[in-house]
Amino acid sequence: MTKQISSSTKNESMHKKNVISRSNQRPFLWLLPLLSFLFLFFLLPCIDVIRTSFTNASMTSTDYKYTLNSYIRVFQDPSFLNVLWITLFFVAVSVVFQFVFGFAIALAVDHGEKKNMYGTVLTRTISLISWAIPGVAIGIIWKLLYSESQSGILNYLLTSMGFHSIAFLTNPFLALIFMTLANVWRGTAQSMILLYAGLKTVSIEVIEASDVDGAGPFRKILSIIVPSMKSVIMINILLNIINTFNTFDMIMSLTGGGPGRSTEVLVLSSYRTIFQQLDLGKGSAIAVVLLVINIVFASLYIRANREEN
Repeated sequence: MTKQISSSTKNESMHKKNVISRSNQRPFLWLLPLLSFLFLFFLLPCIDVIRTSFTNASMTSTDYKYTLNSYIRVFQDPSFLNVLWITLFFVAVSVVFQFVFGFAIALAVDHGEKKNMYGTVLTRTISLISWAIPGVAIGIIWKLLYSESQSGILNYLLTSMGFHSIAFLTNPFLALIFMTLANVWRGTAQSMILLYAGLKTVSIEVIEASDVDGAGPFRKILSIIVPSMKSVIMINILLNIINTFNTFDMIMSLTGGGPGRSTEVLVLSSYRTIFQQLDLGKGSAIAVVLLVINIVFASLYIRANREEN
């Protein structure tokens, strides 16, 4: 009887192993639910937007025909170049300062941990707060800070100290600058996380050897730490570029693209063209331009990630 039970247990065990082995040989079955979700909610809408961009479709009519006129109108629109310049300025400044501040915080936290200083966990947690807050909420928070009314926190502090109030969101140039500042605060957390993880891969022996050779802090950063983290830094910068190009929620709740169109980026321009001007073809064409930009940087990200592995 015992032998029969033992034999039955072994057969069940062998059967389970065979099932797992067959499943491992066919990973497509495991990925099928995820692939179906991505196809239905990501790839299919992208294909439809690309198709619509080659039409003269409108939100006020169901009739349309296929044409290149939407792209022609986009690139002939004088305001498009201004929107493109605003977007590039917003992305470039945001990414540079997100990296600088994120790297500085990561270095400070890493140094504090090595010296067993108190507050490193708290510093890391505070830095992550901006990453956890939704973009719409961030826009509202910064709008309360920038408000030029009596409820505006920054202007209240300035006037109480005897300074003049600042037109944070009504001056076109200042609105772009301070909108970018809010985005820098938002994206610094992601840079800090990635760069902090990258610092953990730097060889301690090499750093200790540089200390023996008398290398200063800046020399160690430029000659040892940065070259050792080259792939991580590249991935961090590319991710920040992609995220910043697609920033919509924070800008919508903070400035709405104003005053005028001084803070209107590509993604907001596409939204306005479709839902305010009801021009579905032209709005889709702007979205496709943004999609192409994202594909370029996503390709660079995949290449950088592959080189790191």
